[in-house]
Amino acid sequence: MNNGITMKLNADELILQALREDISSEDVSTNAVMREAQEGEAQLICKQDGVLAGLFVFQRVFELLDENTSVEFYFADGDKVKKGDLIGRVKGDIRAILSGERTALNYLQRMSGIATYTNSIAAMLEGSKVKLLDTRKTTPNMRIFEKYSVKVGGGQNHRYNLSDGVLLKDNHIGAAGGVKEAIVMAKEYAPFVRKIEIECETVEMVQEAVEAGADIIMLDNMGVEEMQKAIAVIDGKAEIECSGNVTKENIGHYIALGVDYISSGALTHSAPILDISLKNLHAV
Repeated sequence: MNNGITMKLNADELILQALREDISSEDVSTNAVMREAQEGEAQLICKQDGVLAGLFVFQRVFELLDENTSVEFYFADGDKVKKGDLIGRVKGDIRAILSGERTALNYLQRMSGIATYTNSIAAMLEGSKVKLLDTRKTTPNMRIFEKYSVKVGGGQNHRYNLSDGVLLKDNHIGAAGGVKEAIVMAKEYAPFVRKIEIECETVEMVQEAVEAGADIIMLDNMGVEEMQKAIAVIDGKAEIECSGNVTKENIGHYIALGVDYISSGALTHSAPILDISLKNLHAV
């Protein structure tokens, strides 16, 4: 993601929606204690070890509330931080700092949590040929931020959305009438530059997918022994992706099989937030 251009095209409107969700008419609490503009400063402090992601989104929240707000960071996205580290400072109208605090932290904590969790799994893949992929199991209206965070953490992005690639899943296969039928129709419809990926749950489905000429075969929710049989059937004729309840606890089984890709919805749907606080607000 290009922090400048992409933000202008996509992120600003999403951030504004989040701010409107939090401030439907006015920030009553802030307006009660701050009747006039007053310059202030607050510290952004890390309360837990992790990997940072989303600093530019954190900053943009305050800029959209008040363009005169300035944010100074001492770390960058992708940096590892320790509990107690001073990540940065926010300076500007205290009213903007107070009103934007929760939304800004929600983004930063969520994105850094995903980057931290992804990094912990990516570290387990070091030295192997396996690429770690995310999925479309993202929070509605948060995909652009969550998939960016996966990349910051050392993972890679699977297709961004339904317009981005052909992935024939169980219900597509059911609708088409079978594995072969689904692949044939996809090849007829999709541009020749697009790869055809299909999800298979049995070795029999894998055999059919190989014969029909699938480019990528996803082994979904298979046991280790069944995956070994499926990989033997594929025999280099297609790229192989493993998916289905992949976590830190069981990923070692998949690495040993020598597949090309491991996709994990847990990267985005199960990553805990990274604890970060905006503290010590004071007038300057």
